[in-house]
Amino acid sequence: MAETVLGVIGGSGIYDLPGLEKAVWTKVEGPWGEPSDEIRIGEINGLKICFLPRHGRGHIYSPSDINYRANIDAMKRCGVSDLISVSACGSLKEEYEPGTFVLVEQFIDRTFARPKSFFGKGCVAHVSMAYPVSPRLVDHVEAAARAENLTYRRGGTYLAMEGPQFSSLAESHLYRAWGCDVIGMTNMPEAKLAREAEICYSTVAMVTDYDSWHPDHGEVDIQSIIKVLHENAENAQRLVARLARDIPRKHETCPVGSDTALDYAILTAPEARDPALLAKLDAVAGRILNE
Repeated sequence: MAETVLGVIGGSGIYDLPGLEKAVWTKVEGPWGEPSDEIRIGEINGLKICFLPRHGRGHIYSPSDINYRANIDAMKRCGVSDLISVSACGSLKEEYEPGTFVLVEQFIDRTFARPKSFFGKGCVAHVSMAYPVSPRLVDHVEAAARAENLTYRRGGTYLAMEGPQFSSLAESHLYRAWGCDVIGMTNMPEAKLAREAEICYSTVAMVTDYDSWHPDHGEVDIQSIIKVLHENAENAQRLVARLARDIPRKHETCPVGSDTALDYAILTAPEARDPALLAKLDAVAGRILNE
């Protein structure tokens, strides 16, 4: 079994993880352009941790401007086997109050301005997204949340919208009618690309507000969101640090095939594949292309 390497993509609140040692900001270069930032690589109790600020230090990238392919490629090049996405979200359910951590199970992708695949003309691949998160990884995240006495809910559907504007009232009501639980702007195509890169993925969606549907809260208030974000920061640090301490050091096989997603996904005949695209896929698809 391979060694576990824990990746974390998130915001400024978890730059300084409790117990993180030997931490160094490291530039990771790849063929998909520049990632959002350097990756802070360190260790907790001997476990390698790779942290990437999704929006860049100082929050310089909007959700639509993030280079998701470069971010996931960089994580793969660092050897990440298990990736935790920590991100703010709005609640579409009364019971998902601000401050709650939601361990998402499903996604609906409503983004439209972002490249969503590493594959394309010259090397076509179709991966399954029926089960986009790794349940075994979610088990470990849930155990960490429980151990730290955090308020959390397991399950639910994350609606990924394009942004950067928040939802209209009509949109918010529509997404509630669809049965969605939380809404955010960053977990797609991140989850799809992690799947293509054969990285086990799990979302920790931190509720900051009730979107615009709630009659007692009205429109989204960015000042209130920032206040809750700061309040969540310490809890997010504790969650990730506990997960890093407790997760098995040997990577466990994913029961829904996250780590073998490319086994039968590539359809282009070997002799018809574009060498230039194959070169860009060296990290993401090296396991299957080098067989």
